[in-house]
Amino acid sequence: AVGTHRSAWCFALLVLGYLLYLVFGAVVFSSVELPYEDLLRQELGKLKQRFLVEHACLSEQQLEQFLLRVLEASNYGVSVLSNASGNWNWDFTSSLFFASTVLSTTGYGHTVPLSDGGKAFCIIYSVIGIPFTLLFLTAVVQRIIVYVTRRPVLYFHIRWGFSKQIVAIIHAVVLGFITVSCFFFIPAAIFSVLEDDWNFLESFYFCFISLSTIGLGDYVPGEGYNQKFRELYKIGITCKCSS
Repeated sequence: AVGTHRSAWCFALLVLGYLLYLVFGAVVFSSVELPYEDLLRQELGKLKQRFLVEHACLSEQQLEQFLLRVLEASNYGVSVLSNASGNWNWDFTSSLFFASTVLSTTGYGHTVPLSDGGKAFCIIYSVIGIPFTLLFLTAVVQRIIVYVTRRPVLYFHIRWGFSKQIVAIIHAVVLGFITVSCFFFIPAAIFSVLEDDWNFLESFYFCFISLSTIGLGDYVPGEGYNQKFRELYKIGITCKCSS
């Protein structure tokens, strides 16, 4: 009875802590981002009023209808801008990238199926593909972990006679540095060079959001105007996101 009572209290504290953490995040995000949203709203309002003044033949209702349709298309990844018309969302390489974001549960949301058939297939594809992806990644990790963890530690312990605990600590630090470099710092540096509008922080932010499968979709590589070697670039990004 005492153990059950203690378990209930621990669970209640866990729930309370999680709710407080949610509230804490909401407070910080709101205090940091709300001023930027307010400035953007004011800027858009001024641009809209200026446009209506300069084009008196166009009513506000007509402009609203046009902008509504443009925003609806933008939510499906279709841009009205002429310099973005060359970027198709459903060519093979873009579809391959989309499939990888679905199977990895990243889901940037910049491209979504337009047809009922595409939506139905996406459901079936995900139901089968996501468990298959987890099984595949588990099998890969099980085989890799032998070569990157156990064998190096045993090699230095047996061959050179170093303490197993010391070797394990040094190995963990080195492995952590290599992992962070290969999955965050090096890709972020590459993205900051290849993406014209991204700095290093934005590139690092994209890597973290992608690898954590959060996938907010505010930054998506390969979607810039006049992207060089876009097809090859998309394939490379697909490999990065799948890893």
